[in-house]
Amino acid sequence: MGFKTLMVHLELGRANDRLLAVAGDLAQRLKAHVIGIAACQPIQLMYNETYISGEIVEQDREQIEKQLGDAERQMRTALDALGVKSEWRSTITPGSLADFMAVQARAADLVLTGPSLRGSTFDHTRQVNVADLAMEAGRPVLIVPHGRDHLDLNRAMVAWKSTRESRRAVADALPLLKLAHEVSVVEVVGDEEIPGAKQDVTDVAAWLARHGVIAKPEAVPAIGPDAERLYDLARERQVDLIVAGAYGHRRVREWIFGGVTADFLMTPDRCVMLSH
Repeated sequence: MGFKTLMVHLELGRANDRLLAVAGDLAQRLKAHVIGIAACQPIQLMYNETYISGEIVEQDREQIEKQLGDAERQMRTALDALGVKSEWRSTITPGSLADFMAVQARAADLVLTGPSLRGSTFDHTRQVNVADLAMEAGRPVLIVPHGRDHLDLNRAMVAWKSTRESRRAVADALPLLKLAHEVSVVEVVGDEEIPGAKQDVTDVAAWLARHGVIAKPEAVPAIGPDAERLYDLARERQVDLIVAGAYGHRRVREWIFGGVTADFLMTPDRCVMLSH
């Protein structure tokens, strides 16, 4: 199955032209339809223990509606110029933005979004929690670093762990892996686990080959934390895309994504596709 519908999440109050360029380029390559999506919480949720006048509430709603309109125009302008068919969905919701997007993801094969950002005044009202989205969407989520305006797929790396989530992720990533020129399946393990890990990644590479993706299997000895080792390898090899399974527990807020921790979601320097 290919990606026939992409959903791209636009942040309010900022330019989304680079993310839209990635979505448009990918849609052209995959001959896919694009759904633009944006959401925002009203001001009451920021100051729920403080009295807010009706006038301020109305001004806030007007600002949100304007920003939603601006985001839609950004999307239409960018995608129309590429000849990519698109539609728009948005809401003002008192609930979680991740919950809204996860429900709407029923209409898409792949969700594109920027990374989570710390320290923003509007963290909870205008910015989706990427970790929550990855866990709830039921669709793969592609995190595109701010500043990227195209998706290079010269090299892709599958961050393998022997988990249900990793097995799901590699299957979900097939349409992107088929576009990559070089693919590796890498598991970081202790020295004593190398023989078993070699068999694991060899099986994954053989499965990919039967789907038309030639991949190099690698069991790599751990040097320090697995996440750091994995990401050092990605940088050394100039990997364009990391594919990883997302697993964790929302209430505990302890997230691990195929060895890439939640901290990485805040400042990725390459594209990461997560699947739960």
